[in-house]
Amino acid sequence: MPSIPARGLARLPVHRALPTIISSIRVSSPSCVGFTEKNLFTAPLQRRSIHNSERMAISSSDRRTSTVAELPTVDPTTQPPSSEPKSAPLSVLPLSMIVRSLLTTVVSSSPILLPPSLRVMSLLANTHNPILNPDKNPLLRFFLKKTFYAQFCAGESPVEVQATIARLKNIGFSGVILGYAKEVVLTQDQAKSVAAEDQGKETDADIANEIEPWAHGTLETVALAEPGDYVALKFTGAGRLALYQLSQNHGPSPYLYKSIDTICALAQQRGVRLLFDAEQDALQDGIDSWTMTFARKYNTSPETATVYGTYQAYKKKTPAVISRHLADAQEGGFSLGVKLVRGAYLGSDPRQCFWETQQGTDACYNSIAAGVLTRQWGPMVEGKGEFPNAHIVLATHNVESVRRARAICGAGGAKSGIAFAQLQGMADEVSCELVEADSANKGTELPVFKYLVWGTTGECMKYLLRRANENKDAVGRTRSGRDAMWAELVRRCKTAVGLV
Repeated sequence: MPSIPARGLARLPVHRALPTIISSIRVSSPSCVGFTEKNLFTAPLQRRSIHNSERMAISSSDRRTSTVAELPTVDPTTQPPSSEPKSAPLSVLPLSMIVRSLLTTVVSSSPILLPPSLRVMSLLANTHNPILNPDKNPLLRFFLKKTFYAQFCAGESPVEVQATIARLKNIGFSGVILGYAKEVVLTQDQAKSVAAEDQGKETDADIANEIEPWAHGTLETVALAEPGDYVALKFTGAGRLALYQLSQNHGPSPYLYKSIDTICALAQQRGVRLLFDAEQDALQDGIDSWTMTFARKYNTSPETATVYGTYQAYKKKTPAVISRHLADAQEGGFSLGVKLVRGAYLGSDPRQCFWETQQGTDACYNSIAAGVLTRQWGPMVEGKGEFPNAHIVLATHNVESVRRARAICGAGGAKSGIAFAQLQGMADEVSCELVEADSANKGTELPVFKYLVWGTTGECMKYLLRRANENKDAVGRTRSGRDAMWAELVRRCKTAVGLV
Protein backbone atom coordinates (compact mmCIF):
# COMPACT_ATOMS: atom_id res chain seq x y z
CA MET A 1 0.00 0.00 0.00
CA PRO A 2 1.33 3.49 -0.79
CA SER A 3 2.52 5.54 2.11
CA ILE A 4 0.17 8.08 3.66
CA PRO A 5 0.64 11.58 2.21
CA ALA A 6 2.36 13.92 4.62
CA ARG A 7 -0.26 16.72 4.51
CA GLY A 8 0.66 17.85 7.97
CA LEU A 9 0.60 14.41 9.58
CA ALA A 10 4.18 14.52 10.78
CA ARG A 11 3.30 16.77 13.70
CA LEU A 12 1.06 14.05 15.14
CA PRO A 13 3.32 11.25 16.45
CA VAL A 14 0.77 8.48 16.02
CA HIS A 15 0.68 9.07 12.25
CA ARG A 16 4.28 8.00 11.85
CA ALA A 17 3.26 4.50 12.87
CA LEU A 18 0.29 4.23 10.49
CA PRO A 19 2.15 2.74 7.51
CA THR A 20 3.50 0.04 9.84
CA ILE A 21 0.05 -0.58 11.32
CA ILE A 22 -1.54 -0.87 7.88
CA SER A 23 1.17 -3.15 6.50
CA SER A 24 0.85 -5.40 9.55
CA ILE A 25 -2.74 -6.16 8.54
CA ARG A 26 -1.47 -7.77 5.35
CA VAL A 27 1.62 -9.40 6.85
CA SER A 28 0.09 -10.96 9.95
CA SER A 29 -2.12 -13.97 9.62
CA PRO A 30 -5.68 -13.00 10.53
CA SER A 31 -7.07 -14.88 13.48
CA CYS A 32 -10.19 -15.53 11.47
CA VAL A 33 -8.60 -17.23 8.46
CA GLY A 34 -10.71 -20.23 7.67
CA PHE A 35 -13.42 -19.17 10.08
CA THR A 36 -17.05 -19.88 9.44
CA GLU A 37 -19.95 -17.55 10.11
CA LYS A 38 -20.83 -19.69 13.10
CA ASN A 39 -17.48 -19.70 14.87
CA LEU A 40 -16.88 -15.99 14.19
CA PHE A 41 -19.87 -15.04 16.28
CA THR A 42 -19.63 -17.74 18.94
CA ALA A 43 -15.94 -18.37 19.56
CA PRO A 44 -14.55 -16.79 22.74
CA LEU A 45 -12.53 -13.66 22.06
CA GLN A 46 -9.46 -12.39 23.83
CA ARG A 47 -10.28 -9.92 26.60
CA ARG A 48 -8.28 -6.72 26.89
CA SER A 49 -8.16 -3.89 29.36
CA ILE A 50 -9.47 -0.62 27.99
CA HIS A 51 -7.87 2.80 28.27
CA ASN A 52 -10.19 4.96 30.34
CA SER A 53 -11.16 7.85 28.09
CA GLU A 54 -14.55 8.71 29.53
CA ARG A 55 -13.16 11.90 31.01
CA MET A 56 -15.96 14.02 29.59
CA ALA A 57 -18.93 11.75 30.18
CA ILE A 58 -20.75 11.02 33.40
CA SER A 59 -18.86 8.29 35.23
CA SER A 60 -20.70 5.02 35.71
CA SER A 61 -18.16 2.75 37.37
CA ASP A 62 -19.45 3.05 40.92
CA ARG A 63 -23.15 3.18 40.24
CA ARG A 64 -25.31 0.24 41.00
CA THR A 65 -27.73 -0.94 38.36
CA SER A 66 -31.47 -0.75 38.73
CA THR A 67 -34.36 -3.01 37.97
CA VAL A 68 -37.76 -1.88 36.82
CA ALA A 69 -38.99 -2.13 40.41
CA GLU A 70 -36.54 0.54 41.57
CA LEU A 71 -38.18 3.63 40.07
CA PRO A 72 -37.06 7.11 41.10
CA THR A 73 -39.32 9.06 43.44
CA VAL A 74 -39.88 11.70 40.74
CA ASP A 75 -39.97 10.57 37.12
CA PRO A 76 -37.27 12.75 35.57
CA THR A 77 -38.35 11.91 32.03
CA THR A 78 -41.46 14.05 32.46
CA GLN A 79 -39.80 16.97 34.26
CA PRO A 80 -38.26 19.95 32.46
CA PRO A 81 -34.73 20.98 33.43
CA SER A 82 -34.68 23.13 36.53
CA SER A 83 -33.26 26.12 34.65
CA GLU A 84 -33.16 26.89 30.94
CA PRO A 85 -30.31 28.99 29.53
CA LYS A 86 -31.04 32.64 30.29
CA SER A 87 -28.84 34.25 27.63
CA ALA A 88 -28.77 33.70 23.86
CA PRO A 89 -27.15 30.27 23.33
CA LEU A 90 -26.23 31.03 19.71
CA SER A 91 -24.14 33.99 20.84
CA VAL A 92 -21.14 31.64 21.12
CA LEU A 93 -21.08 31.07 17.35
CA PRO A 94 -19.01 33.26 15.01
CA LEU A 95 -20.94 35.47 12.60
CA SER A 96 -19.77 33.49 9.56
CA MET A 97 -21.40 30.32 10.93
CA ILE A 98 -24.63 32.19 11.67
CA VAL A 99 -24.87 33.62 8.14
CA ARG A 100 -23.93 30.33 6.44
CA SER A 101 -26.41 28.38 8.59
CA LEU A 102 -29.16 30.89 7.83
CA LEU A 103 -28.59 30.63 4.08
CA THR A 104 -28.49 26.82 4.23
CA THR A 105 -31.69 26.53 6.26
CA VAL A 106 -33.48 29.06 4.03
CA VAL A 107 -32.84 26.75 1.07
CA SER A 108 -33.58 23.56 3.05
CA SER A 109 -36.91 24.85 4.37
CA SER A 110 -38.15 26.23 1.05
CA PRO A 111 -40.55 24.05 -0.99
CA ILE A 112 -39.44 26.00 -4.07
CA LEU A 113 -35.66 25.99 -3.61
CA LEU A 114 -35.10 22.56 -2.04
CA PRO A 115 -36.26 20.18 -4.85
CA PRO A 116 -33.98 21.61 -7.57
CA SER A 117 -31.13 21.81 -5.05
CA LEU A 118 -31.54 18.11 -4.27
CA ARG A 119 -31.53 17.23 -7.97
CA VAL A 120 -28.31 19.16 -8.53
CA MET A 121 -26.64 17.59 -5.48
CA SER A 122 -27.72 14.10 -6.57
CA LEU A 123 -26.20 14.73 -9.99
CA LEU A 124 -22.92 15.91 -8.45
CA ALA A 125 -22.79 13.00 -6.00
CA ASN A 126 -23.29 10.32 -8.65
CA THR A 127 -21.72 11.81 -11.77
CA HIS A 128 -19.00 10.26 -13.92
CA ASN A 129 -18.56 13.50 -15.86
CA PRO A 130 -15.27 15.21 -14.88
CA ILE A 131 -16.83 18.65 -15.45
CA LEU A 132 -19.36 17.91 -12.69
CA ASN A 133 -16.81 16.30 -10.39
CA PRO A 134 -15.78 18.80 -7.66
CA ASP A 135 -12.38 17.12 -7.32
CA LYS A 136 -11.63 17.76 -11.01
CA ASN A 137 -13.41 21.07 -11.58
CA PRO A 138 -11.66 23.80 -9.52
CA LEU A 139 -14.44 26.39 -9.93
CA LEU A 140 -17.12 23.96 -8.78
CA ARG A 141 -14.90 22.81 -5.94
CA PHE A 142 -14.33 26.41 -4.79
CA PHE A 143 -18.07 27.17 -4.71
CA LEU A 144 -19.04 23.97 -2.88
CA LYS A 145 -16.19 24.15 -0.40
CA LYS A 146 -17.12 27.69 0.64
CA THR A 147 -20.81 26.85 1.04
CA PHE A 148 -22.25 23.38 1.72
CA TYR A 149 -18.91 21.72 2.40
CA ALA A 150 -17.88 24.37 4.93
CA GLN A 151 -21.25 24.01 6.65
CA PHE A 152 -21.11 20.26 7.27
CA CYS A 153 -17.54 18.98 6.81
CA ALA A 154 -14.25 19.15 8.70
CA GLY A 155 -11.71 19.63 5.93
CA GLU A 156 -9.85 17.99 3.07
CA SER A 157 -6.52 17.52 4.85
CA PRO A 158 -5.41 16.70 8.41
CA VAL A 159 -4.29 20.32 8.89
CA GLU A 160 -7.78 21.60 8.00
CA VAL A 161 -9.43 18.95 10.17
CA GLN A 162 -7.32 19.84 13.20
CA ALA A 163 -8.15 23.53 12.74
CA THR A 164 -11.88 22.76 12.57
CA ILE A 165 -11.73 20.61 15.71
CA ALA A 166 -9.87 23.38 17.55
CA ARG A 167 -12.49 25.96 16.53
CA LEU A 168 -15.36 23.79 17.77
CA LYS A 169 -13.66 23.13 21.10
CA ASN A 170 -12.95 26.85 21.50
CA ILE A 171 -16.68 27.50 21.10
CA GLY A 172 -17.31 25.17 24.03
CA PHE A 173 -18.05 21.76 22.53
CA SER A 174 -16.57 18.80 24.38
CA GLY A 175 -15.20 17.27 21.20
CA VAL A 176 -16.14 15.83 17.84
CA ILE A 177 -17.43 12.70 16.19
CA LEU A 178 -15.20 12.43 13.14
CA GLY A 179 -16.05 10.32 10.11
CA TYR A 180 -14.25 9.35 6.92
CA ALA A 181 -16.36 10.52 3.98
CA LYS A 182 -16.19 7.47 1.73
CA GLU A 183 -19.47 5.57 1.73
CA VAL A 184 -21.82 3.62 -0.51
CA VAL A 185 -25.55 4.36 -0.58
CA LEU A 186 -27.63 1.73 -2.38
CA THR A 187 -30.95 2.04 -4.14
CA GLN A 188 -33.44 -0.75 -3.34
CA ASP A 189 -32.65 -2.39 -6.72
CA GLN A 190 -28.91 -2.26 -5.99
CA ALA A 191 -29.46 -3.80 -2.55
CA LYS A 192 -31.29 -6.71 -4.20
CA SER A 193 -28.56 -7.17 -6.83
CA VAL A 194 -25.81 -7.25 -4.20
CA ALA A 195 -27.65 -9.98 -2.31
CA ALA A 196 -28.11 -11.97 -5.52
CA GLU A 197 -24.47 -11.93 -6.61
CA ASP A 198 -21.93 -14.56 -5.63
CA GLN A 199 -19.34 -12.31 -3.99
CA GLY A 200 -18.42 -14.43 -1.02
CA LYS A 201 -14.71 -14.86 -1.76
CA GLU A 202 -12.08 -12.28 -0.92
CA THR A 203 -9.69 -11.50 -3.78
CA ASP A 204 -6.50 -9.50 -4.08
CA ALA A 205 -8.45 -6.94 -6.11
CA ASP A 206 -10.98 -6.55 -3.26
CA ILE A 207 -8.13 -5.95 -0.82
CA ALA A 208 -6.10 -3.54 -2.96
CA ASN A 209 -8.94 -1.51 -4.48
CA GLU A 210 -11.54 -1.35 -1.72
CA ILE A 211 -10.64 -2.73 1.71
CA GLU A 212 -7.14 -1.25 2.04
CA PRO A 213 -8.15 2.31 1.02
CA TRP A 214 -11.07 2.19 3.48
CA ALA A 215 -8.87 0.84 6.29
CA HIS A 216 -6.21 3.44 5.50
CA GLY A 217 -8.74 6.29 5.67
CA THR A 218 -10.36 5.01 8.85
CA LEU A 219 -7.03 4.51 10.64
CA GLU A 220 -6.04 8.02 9.60
CA THR A 221 -9.32 9.29 11.05
CA VAL A 222 -8.67 7.53 14.38
CA ALA A 223 -5.21 9.10 14.41
CA LEU A 224 -6.69 12.55 13.78
CA ALA A 225 -9.21 12.27 16.62
CA GLU A 226 -8.12 13.30 20.10
CA PRO A 227 -8.51 11.19 23.27
CA GLY A 228 -12.13 11.38 24.39
CA ASP A 229 -13.41 12.00 20.85
CA TYR A 230 -15.42 9.57 18.73
CA VAL A 231 -14.87 8.20 15.24
CA ALA A 232 -17.82 7.13 13.07
CA LEU A 233 -17.14 4.00 11.05
CA LYS A 234 -19.19 2.94 8.02
CA PHE A 235 -18.66 -0.64 6.90
CA THR A 236 -20.08 0.09 3.43
CA GLY A 237 -16.98 2.12 2.67
CA ALA A 238 -15.03 -1.16 2.51
CA GLY A 239 -16.59 -2.02 -0.84
CA ARG A 240 -18.89 -4.50 -2.53
CA LEU A 241 -17.50 -7.57 -0.76
CA ALA A 242 -18.42 -5.98 2.56
CA LEU A 243 -21.86 -5.12 1.16
CA TYR A 244 -22.41 -8.72 0.12
CA GLN A 245 -21.28 -10.12 3.47
CA LEU A 246 -23.47 -7.68 5.40
CA SER A 247 -26.50 -8.34 3.21
CA GLN A 248 -26.14 -12.09 3.85
CA ASN A 249 -25.33 -11.60 7.56
CA HIS A 250 -22.00 -13.35 7.06
CA GLY A 251 -18.90 -12.58 9.08
CA PRO A 252 -16.30 -10.24 7.54
CA SER A 253 -13.73 -11.80 5.24
CA PRO A 254 -10.28 -12.50 6.77
CA TYR A 255 -8.52 -9.33 5.62
CA LEU A 256 -11.52 -7.15 6.41
CA TYR A 257 -11.82 -8.71 9.88
CA LYS A 258 -8.15 -8.00 10.55
CA SER A 259 -8.58 -4.43 9.31
CA ILE A 260 -11.52 -3.77 11.64
CA ASP A 261 -9.66 -5.39 14.52
CA THR A 262 -6.63 -3.15 13.91
CA ILE A 263 -8.88 -0.07 13.83
CA CYS A 264 -10.44 -1.10 17.15
CA ALA A 265 -7.03 -1.73 18.73
CA LEU A 266 -5.70 1.69 17.66
CA ALA A 267 -8.84 3.42 18.92
CA GLN A 268 -8.58 1.68 22.28
CA GLN A 269 -4.90 2.56 22.55
CA ARG A 270 -5.61 6.26 21.85
CA GLY A 271 -8.70 6.57 24.07
CA VAL A 272 -10.97 7.16 21.06
CA ARG A 273 -14.48 5.67 20.91
CA LEU A 274 -15.81 4.03 17.71
CA LEU A 275 -19.40 4.47 16.55
CA PHE A 276 -20.35 1.70 14.10
CA ASP A 277 -22.94 3.50 11.99
CA ALA A 278 -26.34 2.06 11.17
CA GLU A 279 -27.07 1.82 7.48
CA GLN A 280 -29.86 0.60 5.22
CA ASP A 281 -32.19 -2.11 6.42
CA ALA A 282 -30.88 -4.72 3.97
CA LEU A 283 -27.48 -4.51 5.70
CA GLN A 284 -28.42 -3.80 9.31
CA ASP A 285 -28.60 -7.35 10.70
CA GLY A 286 -25.07 -7.96 9.46
CA ILE A 287 -23.87 -4.66 10.93
CA ASP A 288 -25.39 -5.56 14.30
CA SER A 289 -23.61 -8.94 14.26
CA TRP A 290 -20.24 -7.39 13.45
CA THR A 291 -20.75 -4.71 16.09
CA MET A 292 -21.45 -7.23 18.83
CA THR A 293 -18.45 -9.33 17.79
CA PHE A 294 -16.04 -6.46 18.37
CA ALA A 295 -17.94 -5.13 21.40
CA ARG A 296 -17.38 -8.48 23.15
CA LYS A 297 -13.66 -8.14 22.52
CA TYR A 298 -13.08 -4.45 23.27
CA ASN A 299 -15.78 -3.40 25.76
CA THR A 300 -14.52 -5.39 28.73
CA SER A 301 -14.21 -2.46 31.16
CA PRO A 302 -17.21 -1.01 33.01
CA GLU A 303 -15.54 2.41 32.86
CA THR A 304 -15.90 2.92 29.12
CA ALA A 305 -16.92 1.39 25.82
CA THR A 306 -14.66 1.46 22.78
CA VAL A 307 -17.25 0.05 20.35
CA TYR A 308 -20.74 1.55 20.05
CA GLY A 309 -23.59 0.19 17.96
CA THR A 310 -26.16 2.50 16.40
CA TYR A 311 -29.87 1.97 17.09
CA GLN A 312 -32.52 3.62 14.92
CA ALA A 313 -35.65 4.55 16.87
CA TYR A 314 -37.83 4.93 13.78
CA LYS A 315 -37.67 1.16 13.19
CA LYS A 316 -40.29 -0.99 14.90
CA LYS A 317 -37.84 -3.80 15.64
CA THR A 318 -35.30 -1.60 17.46
CA PRO A 319 -36.67 -2.21 21.00
CA ALA A 320 -36.28 -5.96 20.51
CA VAL A 321 -32.78 -5.54 19.04
CA ILE A 322 -31.43 -3.39 21.87
CA SER A 323 -33.08 -5.63 24.48
CA ARG A 324 -31.33 -8.65 22.94
CA HIS A 325 -27.99 -6.84 22.87
CA LEU A 326 -28.35 -5.81 26.52
CA ALA A 327 -29.04 -9.43 27.39
CA ASP A 328 -25.88 -10.46 25.50
CA ALA A 329 -23.86 -7.83 27.40
CA GLN A 330 -25.38 -8.99 30.68
CA GLU A 331 -24.51 -12.62 29.98
CA GLY A 332 -21.07 -11.89 28.49
CA GLY A 333 -19.98 -9.39 31.14
CA PHE A 334 -19.10 -6.58 28.75
CA SER A 335 -20.33 -2.99 28.41
CA LEU A 336 -22.81 -2.05 25.72
CA GLY A 337 -22.10 1.12 23.77
CA VAL A 338 -25.31 2.68 22.44
CA LYS A 339 -25.58 5.45 19.89
CA LEU A 340 -29.29 6.28 19.68
CA VAL A 341 -30.62 8.04 16.58
CA ARG A 342 -34.02 8.43 15.00
CA GLY A 343 -32.87 7.31 11.55
CA ALA A 344 -31.79 8.69 8.17
CA TYR A 345 -32.95 6.18 5.52
CA LEU A 346 -36.65 7.04 5.18
CA GLY A 347 -36.20 7.53 1.46
CA SER A 348 -34.55 4.17 0.72
CA ASP A 349 -35.81 1.60 3.25
CA PRO A 350 -39.18 -0.20 3.02
CA ARG A 351 -41.96 1.80 4.68
CA GLN A 352 -43.14 -1.19 6.73
CA CYS A 353 -39.91 -1.04 8.76
CA PHE A 354 -40.96 2.19 10.46
CA TRP A 355 -43.42 3.26 13.11
CA GLU A 356 -46.65 4.52 11.57
CA THR A 357 -46.35 8.02 13.05
CA GLN A 358 -43.72 10.50 14.19
CA GLN A 359 -45.18 10.16 17.68
CA GLY A 360 -44.33 6.45 17.61
CA THR A 361 -40.72 7.22 16.74
CA ASP A 362 -40.51 9.88 19.44
CA ALA A 363 -41.96 7.56 22.09
CA CYS A 364 -39.51 4.81 21.12
CA TYR A 365 -36.54 7.18 21.23
CA ASN A 366 -37.40 8.73 24.58
CA SER A 367 -38.23 5.40 26.21
CA ILE A 368 -35.00 3.70 25.09
CA ALA A 369 -32.95 6.75 26.11
CA ALA A 370 -34.51 6.84 29.58
CA GLY A 371 -34.17 3.07 30.06
CA VAL A 372 -30.47 2.92 29.15
CA LEU A 373 -29.61 6.16 30.94
CA THR A 374 -31.30 5.16 34.21
CA ARG A 375 -30.53 1.44 33.78
CA GLN A 376 -34.14 0.41 34.27
CA TRP A 377 -36.01 -2.26 32.36
CA GLY A 378 -39.27 -1.11 30.81
CA PRO A 379 -41.68 -1.65 27.90
CA MET A 380 -39.15 -0.64 25.22
CA VAL A 381 -36.06 -2.01 26.98
CA GLU A 382 -37.07 -5.42 28.27
CA GLY A 383 -34.97 -7.67 30.46
CA LYS A 384 -34.53 -9.35 33.81
CA GLY A 385 -32.05 -9.08 36.64
CA GLU A 386 -29.21 -6.61 36.94
CA PHE A 387 -28.91 -4.08 34.12
CA PRO A 388 -25.54 -4.40 32.33
CA ASN A 389 -22.97 -1.61 32.14
CA ALA A 390 -23.91 0.78 29.35
CA HIS A 391 -22.74 4.04 27.81
CA ILE A 392 -25.00 6.09 25.56
CA VAL A 393 -24.59 8.77 22.92
CA LEU A 394 -27.87 10.61 22.35
CA ALA A 395 -27.53 11.71 18.74
CA THR A 396 -30.61 13.85 18.20
CA HIS A 397 -31.74 17.26 17.00
CA ASN A 398 -35.01 16.97 18.91
CA VAL A 399 -34.95 19.55 21.70
CA GLU A 400 -37.61 17.72 23.72
CA SER A 401 -35.56 14.51 23.78
CA VAL A 402 -32.46 16.48 24.80
CA ARG A 403 -34.29 18.24 27.62
CA ARG A 404 -35.77 14.97 28.90
CA ALA A 405 -32.29 13.48 29.14
CA ARG A 406 -31.00 16.65 30.79
CA ALA A 407 -33.78 16.36 33.36
CA ILE A 408 -32.70 12.81 34.20
CA CYS A 409 -29.10 13.97 34.64
CA GLY A 410 -30.15 16.97 36.70
CA ALA A 411 -32.27 14.79 39.00
CA GLY A 412 -29.33 12.46 39.62
CA GLY A 413 -30.98 9.57 37.77
CA ALA A 414 -28.23 8.95 35.20
CA LYS A 415 -26.38 5.70 35.87
CA SER A 416 -24.85 5.26 32.41
CA GLY A 417 -22.15 7.36 30.79
CA ILE A 418 -23.80 9.91 28.49
CA ALA A 419 -22.85 12.25 25.68
CA PHE A 420 -25.03 14.37 23.38
CA ALA A 421 -24.34 14.77 19.67
CA GLN A 422 -25.65 16.82 16.77
CA LEU A 423 -24.52 17.09 13.19
CA GLN A 424 -22.14 19.90 12.31
CA GLY A 425 -24.11 22.60 10.53
CA MET A 426 -27.47 21.48 11.89
CA ALA A 427 -29.42 22.03 15.12
CA ASP A 428 -26.90 24.55 16.42
CA GLU A 429 -29.61 26.04 18.63
CA VAL A 430 -29.89 22.64 20.39
CA SER A 431 -26.12 22.16 20.64
CA CYS A 432 -25.44 25.65 21.95
CA GLU A 433 -28.19 25.35 24.56
CA LEU A 434 -26.41 22.23 25.80
CA VAL A 435 -23.04 24.02 25.81
CA GLU A 436 -24.49 26.83 27.90
CA ALA A 437 -26.28 24.44 30.25
CA ASP A 438 -23.07 22.46 30.69
CA SER A 439 -21.14 25.58 31.69
CA ALA A 440 -23.95 26.69 34.05
CA ASN A 441 -24.47 23.34 35.81
CA LYS A 442 -21.18 22.74 37.55
CA GLY A 443 -22.42 19.65 39.38
CA THR A 444 -23.52 17.69 36.29
CA GLU A 445 -21.50 17.33 33.11
CA LEU A 446 -23.45 17.47 29.84
CA PRO A 447 -20.80 16.67 27.22
CA VAL A 448 -21.85 17.68 23.72
CA PHE A 449 -20.13 16.66 20.48
CA LYS A 450 -20.46 17.71 16.86
CA TYR A 451 -20.53 15.04 14.12
CA LEU A 452 -18.66 15.90 10.94
CA VAL A 453 -16.86 14.09 8.15
CA TRP A 454 -13.61 14.80 6.39
CA GLY A 455 -12.38 14.07 2.89
CA THR A 456 -12.18 15.77 -0.48
CA THR A 457 -15.16 17.78 -1.66
CA GLY A 458 -16.02 15.06 -4.16
CA GLU A 459 -15.73 12.30 -1.56
CA CYS A 460 -18.14 14.17 0.73
CA MET A 461 -20.90 14.68 -1.85
CA LYS A 462 -22.88 11.54 -0.93
CA TYR A 463 -22.75 12.57 2.72
CA LEU A 464 -23.92 16.09 1.83
CA LEU A 465 -26.76 14.64 -0.24
CA ARG A 466 -27.92 12.55 2.73
CA ARG A 467 -27.85 15.64 4.93
CA ALA A 468 -29.96 17.53 2.39
CA ASN A 469 -32.47 14.68 2.18
CA GLU A 470 -32.62 14.55 5.97
CA ASN A 471 -33.56 18.23 5.98
CA LYS A 472 -36.30 17.46 3.45
CA ASP A 473 -37.74 14.82 5.79
CA ALA A 474 -37.67 17.22 8.77
CA VAL A 475 -38.91 20.50 7.33
CA GLY A 476 -40.43 21.63 10.64
CA ARG A 477 -37.14 21.23 12.45
CA THR A 478 -35.28 22.96 9.63
CA ARG A 479 -37.63 25.94 9.83
CA SER A 480 -37.06 26.09 13.57
CA GLY A 481 -33.31 26.25 12.95
CA ARG A 482 -33.80 28.94 10.30
CA ASP A 483 -35.90 31.03 12.67
CA ALA A 484 -33.35 30.63 15.47
CA MET A 485 -30.50 31.79 13.20
CA TRP A 486 -32.54 34.76 11.98
CA ALA A 487 -33.44 35.75 15.55
CA GLU A 488 -29.77 35.59 16.54
CA LEU A 489 -28.74 37.71 13.56
CA VAL A 490 -31.41 40.30 14.44
CA ARG A 491 -30.26 40.28 18.08
CA ARG A 492 -26.68 40.99 17.02
CA CYS A 493 -27.77 43.83 14.75
CA LYS A 494 -29.79 45.40 17.55
CA THR A 495 -26.86 45.03 19.93
CA ALA A 496 -24.52 46.67 17.42
CA VAL A 497 -26.71 49.78 17.18
CA GLY A 498 -27.42 49.92 20.91
CA LEU A 499 -31.06 48.74 20.85
CA VAL A 500 -30.41 45.84 23.26
